[in-house]
Amino acid sequence: MSELAMLGGPRIVPRNRRIPRWPDLAPEDEEAVRRVVASGRYTAAAAGEKEIAGLERDWAEEVGTRHCVAVSNGTTALSLALAAAGVGPGDEVIVPALSFIATAITPLHLSAVPVFADVDPVTFNVAPKAVEAAVTPRTRAIVVVHLHGLPADLDELAATAGRHGLALVEDAAQAHGARYRGRAVGSYGDIGTFSLNVSKNLPTCGEGGLVTTDDDDLHRRVGMMRQFGEMLGGGGPRSYVSHVLGWNDKPNAVQCAFTRSRLGRFREENRIRDENVRHFLGRLGELPWLRGPEAPDDRTHAWHILRFMTDPEPFGLGPAHTGPVRAAVMKALRAEGVPATHYQLMPLPGQRVFRRPPIATEDHYRASDWPNTLEVIDGSFTIQKAHLSPKARPMLDLYADAATKVWENRDAIAREAREMDYRPPWQEAEEIAEQELPT
Repeated sequence: MSELAMLGGPRIVPRNRRIPRWPDLAPEDEEAVRRVVASGRYTAAAAGEKEIAGLERDWAEEVGTRHCVAVSNGTTALSLALAAAGVGPGDEVIVPALSFIATAITPLHLSAVPVFADVDPVTFNVAPKAVEAAVTPRTRAIVVVHLHGLPADLDELAATAGRHGLALVEDAAQAHGARYRGRAVGSYGDIGTFSLNVSKNLPTCGEGGLVTTDDDDLHRRVGMMRQFGEMLGGGGPRSYVSHVLGWNDKPNAVQCAFTRSRLGRFREENRIRDENVRHFLGRLGELPWLRGPEAPDDRTHAWHILRFMTDPEPFGLGPAHTGPVRAAVMKALRAEGVPATHYQLMPLPGQRVFRRPPIATEDHYRASDWPNTLEVIDGSFTIQKAHLSPKARPMLDLYADAATKVWENRDAIAREAREMDYRPPWQEAEEIAEQELPT
């Protein structure tokens, strides 16, 4: 048994080993970009532009919806979806307490109010019972996030939306290609949104977003709202007539062409990623201190982010040491060359933007209101991006070797956890916020 690298032992991952590039480039990707540059047509407002409409058509076919609208990024996709669904000033929108910040700030962009619901501690997705409890007469929509690539409990959430007459909006920014009971995410709710950020499973060469729906009116409204409320695509000259309140959320044709090119490899890359991740999780499943992500039998996982829960008991420690054990494990893994990291440091309602003027007149936030979200944040770490490339398996094997080494040195991990001056991640985040922008 070799000593942990954080204590002076040799690293498992050599310092000259790099995470496989993502997204990787193929000649057809470069040719797609050159084709747009040569055409001189760069936006949806350019007469004769074909790549944006082509990506919309191709993604609608992939997801199984009647319509798709390409937009500038995943955040504007969600804002447009909510606006098209009728969300406006004073309306409430239920969102998960654990997600990326964009999920919760998009209602604010419409002068609506995000209402937070706790998550399930196993799937990390929003808990249907918490959503039901959060509904009020002012609720207008539910945003369901397929966090890290695992579809949420869509049947239950759709039933809640139906009982109360609410719009069900899917935030599938991390879940390209995932399926729930045979249906692709983004096709289940009233409207779905995707991000094409360079870090996503289906990336572009920068930023981009997609909005999917079967509803003709929602499709028409999103299309108008992305271009100042105008009607585009009629084949005639631009009218410059704004029919509804809109924004300038058009995509770039270069980025759409890049993503459209990658769609040709999308399913095969998903298949290889699934094999690589399952092999990796199979190795980690032999370690009693770690619980990796799982996919119930009725859905598939896109594996955008891998989140692991740590268990203090195999280290001879009790629940009070859950956070310190996770912190000690992260420290040890990072020293071995594994990019173990947090995803979010605090529940979304703990972010300053939701607690201070002009959004809130008083700070009523209590971390204890989100027990499952706190449990997940305190006891888990993530691996991001390192596993996305089809070439990632050798690196993942090294990560599994490092996790095995951590277990072999469990006495050192337990000692580190017991002696640690520990603060939960959300307290660290508050201190960081105070340093960045004092009250």
